[in-house]
Amino acid sequence: MGARGTARRDRRGATSLQLLVILVPVLFAFMGFAVDLARLYLIRMELQTAANAAAMAAAARLIGTEAALAQAGEQGAFSTTDVSGYANKYDFGAVTIGQGTGFLTSEPPTMSYYDTMAAAVAPGEGSGEAGGATAKYAKATIRAEAPLLFFGFLSIAQERKTPIEVNAVAGVSAPLCTACAIEPIAVSAVDPADTTDFGFVRNTRYTLGYQCNGNPTPSPIGSTQRIPYVMINRYNDQATVLVDEATQAYRVGAQGMLPTATPDNTADPTTFQYRACTTIATDEAIWANATPQGCSAGGPPNPAAAFACGLYTRFDSSAVHPSCANIPEVDAALALYRQDTDLADVEEYSAYAGNGRRVITVAIVENIGATPMQPLGFRQFLVEPNPDTTTTNPADSNARFAALYIGYPMPLRQGRFDGGCSVTAGPGKVVLHR
Repeated sequence: MGARGTARRDRRGATSLQLLVILVPVLFAFMGFAVDLARLYLIRMELQTAANAAAMAAAARLIGTEAALAQAGEQGAFSTTDVSGYANKYDFGAVTIGQGTGFLTSEPPTMSYYDTMAAAVAPGEGSGEAGGATAKYAKATIRAEAPLLFFGFLSIAQERKTPIEVNAVAGVSAPLCTACAIEPIAVSAVDPADTTDFGFVRNTRYTLGYQCNGNPTPSPIGSTQRIPYVMINRYNDQATVLVDEATQAYRVGAQGMLPTATPDNTADPTTFQYRACTTIATDEAIWANATPQGCSAGGPPNPAAAFACGLYTRFDSSAVHPSCANIPEVDAALALYRQDTDLADVEEYSAYAGNGRRVITVAIVENIGATPMQPLGFRQFLVEPNPDTTTTNPADSNARFAALYIGYPMPLRQGRFDGGCSVTAGPGKVVLHR
């Protein structure tokens, strides 16, 4: 009995050893394949991040002009341009996308553009692509090779690498209820009942002049219609940098509403002057020291004049205009801005070839003299140079400037959908769709 038991134990031990010899390579193979799969997953995520960045950057340049596609392509390529050493990379950050290692190859993002979301996500390349004036969605495609270690032992992967392709689609969102970083001015609607354009005619030039009371009513610039505007109160008396009121008005004229550390709160009107946003159907007040004066006053209120000086930097940021020299710290403020890349007078917005600096987004209100005012929506204008000049005139006695109404082709930098508005038209922001 003892001998037979010993023999059985020996046989079991031998079988276990044989099984162990067989299973160890299998276990190592599974572990190796798991390592390869994890690496492939990481590489795909790295490539997807790069594609997302390229699509978002390109979509931000789709501003409804014929030059938009070229600008979008340049913007989309920045994420993989290794000028400063911070380009998007993959394979544990070892390979710059668009470059190779001698073993692995990768391609820079391939961009395509569409006017509808359905066309952007449709399979196949080159199907239904749109031109610059109509494109609203950017699709980034990145192709790269990923290395294989353990899968390389299989006959189907003898090259020890495999191709990976990722896609990302970004484009304009639904109309925003809250618009941030736009110009803090309210413009009177021509027709409040028109919820698409508020009575304005696209590619028609208007004169935007500061609201004043009585006579003589300021004339328009050239043979255009004068539309009154006022400044929405955004004077931040809690600012710690470039704090003077005129300097703040100058800066919002140069770039739109300023960032603020104060939380955005539409339920507390006492904090509105600190907001960097404006919300549809929410009470707004006129900038306290920019209350409309008599038309015979000889000039606009000081904040409005400073706003006009800031607007001037969009055409010329090489030097301070003489009429703006009395604004405190104006030289320091001017250094923050660059002028538009296209200063030409254009009749059709699609022919504009600039970077968007001349595009302003404003609140449209029904009654510009109401207290309080409530924005009906947001619309955009292209600021034009004055006749026979290459700039606006910041010394204008009514803070007038010529502007081409363009609707809402340019996506906003920031904004939200909250606020309870139900608008069906207006500017959106760039969002990642897929």
